[in-house]
Amino acid sequence: MRRDVFQAIADPTRRAILTLLVVQAMTPNALAEHFETTRQAVSKHIGILTECGVVSQKQTGREIHYHVNPEKLKEIDIWLERFRKMWEDRFDQLDNILNNL
Repeated sequence: MRRDVFQAIADPTRRAILTLLVVQAMTPNALAEHFETTRQAVSKHIGILTECGVVSQKQTGREIHYHVNPEKLKEIDIWLERFRKMWEDRFDQLDNILNNL
């Protein structure tokens, strides 16, 4: 079963990994240095991110570098856009009510 992008961001550690990878591609060891968990735990999170398609890997010699797939993250933005529009409409309505007081 393939995981989806929402499973990728469901965990705070995975969100932190994504934040690091947005800045630059990193190896699993370099990523693990930023967390107080084992390298295996970080590797498991990287595996989930890869399964979700949010992170991809590129092998350079013996090292594997992971980087973010920004196209996949657009799914989150598309999903959130409905709510963003709703919130903006409600705030506009509130502004109108407050201006008429």
